[in-house]
Amino acid sequence: MVTQKVLSHVTYTGSGPYCYANSFAMMFGAGALSPAVIEFATSSPFGMQLIGGTLPFFDPYGWDPEAGFDDALTALGWTSTVTKGGDTDEALARLKASLSDGPVWIGPLEMGHLRHQPEMIGPIGADHYVVVLELDDERVLMHDPQGFPYVSLPLSDFMTAWRAETINYGEPYTMRTGFTRLAEVSEADAIRASIPAAIRWLSMEGDHNMPPGTLGNGQAAEGLAALIESGCDRELRGHLVYFAVRVGARRAADAATCLARVGYAEASRIAAERARIIGSMQHPLVTGNDAAAAALLRALAPTYARLLAALESGN
Repeated sequence: MVTQKVLSHVTYTGSGPYCYANSFAMMFGAGALSPAVIEFATSSPFGMQLIGGTLPFFDPYGWDPEAGFDDALTALGWTSTVTKGGDTDEALARLKASLSDGPVWIGPLEMGHLRHQPEMIGPIGADHYVVVLELDDERVLMHDPQGFPYVSLPLSDFMTAWRAETINYGEPYTMRTGFTRLAEVSEADAIRASIPAAIRWLSMEGDHNMPPGTLGNGQAAEGLAALIESGCDRELRGHLVYFAVRVGARRAADAATCLARVGYAEASRIAAERARIIGSMQHPLVTGNDAAAAALLRALAPTYARLLAALESGN
């Protein structure tokens, strides 16, 4: 008789593109919950979307980061004040005034204008979030959670990035201030409070006004598999290997850890399975083994319905 080994989930700790979760943690200070729980609370691990049939993200259908922030803050026991819009001078004046009370949470920004990051020389359509610490007439000092503490950037580059013209959600010059802890919420309670939103996003409920051809969850995985097989161009491959796969695998891994902490054993197991599948795509995509990447995506497709069923049943 052959005994099949049951693989256990190991919590991931390390670097990765968790910019807004890490920025929130910095703003929360001593009262911060872990970035894994913050990310879980935004509902980002609960779905997949292929926007317009061509742009993949391992996050919910119709979701973008701003769509998850308010629910996350509520579940975590925090509130903040959001300001956005206006022209460059108005935004700069708001930022200067707010910095008198402490650091300011900023984003989305266009990452390609953040020239302190190597190889960033112009817009790439990638969003980013930072914590601004100080500014003067020439430069901004900030903590960039991409791996750049206390980094400075010319003010002109920062303002161009903050205008976020090439980001497909949000508004220019968005910032959050006035972070206030309304209640002391444990990590376990924050996880439990976030599950109803996770179920809502995973079920793809509501009218999300998505571009024609957009697919969600299992259909998105199948659609991306077919897209890769038909010819994975340089832009799509770069998006997958530098961002989407890395963050998708980490989100799913953190979801598995969080769900296990509150007794959702089956949902945790499925989330861990998803993390393994998504993470396993990295090497095939980097080395050009597109058939293997497509096969992994087809294995991923049925896990979304299984995860939803497990969450709805409380397992």
